[in-house]
This record gives sequence, structure tokens and C-alpha cells, in this order.
Amino acid sequence: MPLTFHWFLPTNGDSRHVVGGGHGTPAGSAGRDRPPTVAYLSQIARAAEDLGFLGALTPTGAWCEDAWLTTAMVSRHTERLKFLVAFRPGFVSPTLAAQMASTFQRQSGGRLLLNVVTGGESHEQRAYGDFLDKDDRYRRTGEFLEIVRELWQGKTVDLAGEHLRVEGAALARVPDPVPAVYFGGSSPVAGEIAARHADVYLTWGEPPAAVAEKIAWIRGLAARQGRTLRFGIRLHVITRDTSEQAWAEAGRLLDGFAPEAVEAVQAGLARSESEGQRRMLALHGGSRDDLEIHPNLWAGIGLVRGGAGTALVGSHAEVAERIAEYHRLGIEEFVLSGYPHLEEAYWFGEGVLPRLGEQGLWTHPFRDTAQPRSAAQVPFAGAAGPHRN
Repeated sequence: MPLTFHWFLPTNGDSRHVVGGGHGTPAGSAGRDRPPTVAYLSQIARAAEDLGFLGALTPTGAWCEDAWLTTAMVSRHTERLKFLVAFRPGFVSPTLAAQMASTFQRQSGGRLLLNVVTGGESHEQRAYGDFLDKDDRYRRTGEFLEIVRELWQGKTVDLAGEHLRVEGAALARVPDPVPAVYFGGSSPVAGEIAARHADVYLTWGEPPAAVAEKIAWIRGLAARQGRTLRFGIRLHVITRDTSEQAWAEAGRLLDGFAPEAVEAVQAGLARSESEGQRRMLALHGGSRDDLEIHPNLWAGIGLVRGGAGTALVGSHAEVAERIAEYHRLGIEEFVLSGYPHLEEAYWFGEGVLPRLGEQGLWTHPFRDTAQPRSAAQVPFAGAAGPHRN
């Protein structure tokens, strides 16, 4: 089965430096030279669509723009790209969320994917009025997805759960197609919820051996539920014509991390309740030394950013090789990003995707329906690529 690639919409702003944010970290740890306007985000989305990314992840949290509203607006400026909308089930009723998803599918032409984020930081959840502890938040997520799934099947739902209760809940129109549910989490309760309700289990970019252990764990849990899941991984990318150029770019980003910014971010992340965040922190330990934790896997991003903190760094051929390595473990979907997101989409889309295509690992999802954009619509049109500007 060909690999699927998604890009990222930086709704907290973009820059040629790493923009902080995520998991309650100080969002101002690096510059935001490009505000997250609909115009700029649409430019990224159109580039991703043309290059062959199937969808684009939009994050959730107090540190970024609202994902539902932003993607609804950006969708009007694209034709085929799907939107992997991250949202937190504790902030909206399951019936309303099911209705919102159904509406999005109809109005966008079936281009919604859902990334369910339970929320790993109690202090941030409390700011939104949610005072459950972490394990109870996951149990509520399970009840939420149970209700939503039944509503999407056209059922009338009555459920009196530990955390959620609905009576006579029903949708006037169900979504077609039903959006896939993406879900991540490294704690035991997160694994149980993923096994019961997720279509795609997402992990952050750990070394292959650790990823293999996670896949085996979730597969076993899902098998006991009589289910099979797909698996995806969330990574940043720095890919160039040569390995030396890629590592030089990683070094440039690292040089931009002020010591006081690293210290502030690491102090914030140290109080995180997220098991996944704890695993990310363990990859670098707050140190700038020995950041290549596996060939072409660099943990430097996590020094100033919460959440996904690793990047694939290398030549186009090396990055393609690492992707193939993860694929052999069972990873089918890659959710990628890079700074700045517009240029890095082109580096990856023009440098790595064709190589994976030659290996039979990827085909352009829109090739049969794609209509070439005019030169005025395509960034870098008429040039040899973004690195030549």
C-alpha cells in the first residue's frame, strides 16, 4: 500500500527559525516572522496539495488559532487537500462535534480528517474550564468517541457514562464519508482508548526500535478488541541536495536557540503530564550535545518546542531511506513539517517524494485529477527551486 504524507499548517505563525509552542510551553521562544493569516496558510496548503501531500494537520491549543475555523476558511482556497483538524473532546459536546464534522464533510467535499487530542496538561485544560485529571480525560474521550461513532452511523444515542450523558441524540444528516479518527498517546489508558476507537494511531518521532515497540503494543491491544489500525508518525524534516547542506541548516536552527529560551521551555515541559512528552524530553535531556539519536534523526527541535521534537535530517536520499525504514516497521502515514513551512514543503515534495515514487512507495494522490496552476499561483515557478532564490 503506498505511503501517505500530510503536511502542517503553522497556525501559531511561521519563521525561518523554530517557532515555539505546544504543551503549555512559552509560545514566544522563537520568532514569528510570518503571521498565520488565511492568505499565508492557504499558500502553504496549495503548495502541499500540488506537491502530493494528502492532507495538512492543524494543531489545537491556546497557543495557536482555532483549528476548525481556520481550516474551514483555508479549505475555500484549495480543491483536494484534506484537513487533519486537531480538537479536544472535553471542550465541545459529542453531538455538536459529530454535527460539525458532518457539516465540514459536506461543505468541503469530504476533506475532513480528525485528530483527537485528549490534552496532557491539566493547567492548560483548567484554563478552558476542564478540571478532570489526565486518566479521567482519556476515559471521557472514550465515551465521546463512542457517542460520535454511533451518531455517524445514523443511530439515535442514549448514553449515561461516567463523564458524558446524552439522551435522544441524533444527526439529521450523517457525514459521507465518515472522517478517519487519528489518535495518539503513550500512557496505558491512552493505548486502551486508541485500540477501541482510533483508525490511525499516531506516534511522535522516536528512534525506530521505540516505534516498533509502540506499534506492537497497540496492535496487541487492538487485536483483543477485534480491530486493526493503521499507524502514523509525526516528524519535522530538513532535507537538502546533500547531507552537508541539511546538517548545516540544522546547525543554523540550533544556533538560533538562545540558552535562556531553552531553559524556559525545558522548565515548562518538565511539569508536563504527557507520557509522550516525557519520552521526547528523554531523547535530548535538555542538552545540545549528541542530538543525532539515530542516523538522520535529530532531537534538536524539542529543545524549544513542545510536542513533536525530532526531525529527519539529511540528503533527499537519506531521508527517503529513513522513511522506508519506518515503513518496514508498519508506519503508513507521515505527518511532517519544517521551518519555514512553505519552503520546506518544496524541499521535501521535490526532493524526497519522487525518490519514494521511484521505489514504489508513493504515488501522487491527486495525479489523475490535478489541474496545473498558473505560474502566478505557484511559488518559485520558473526557478530551479527554493534554494536558488
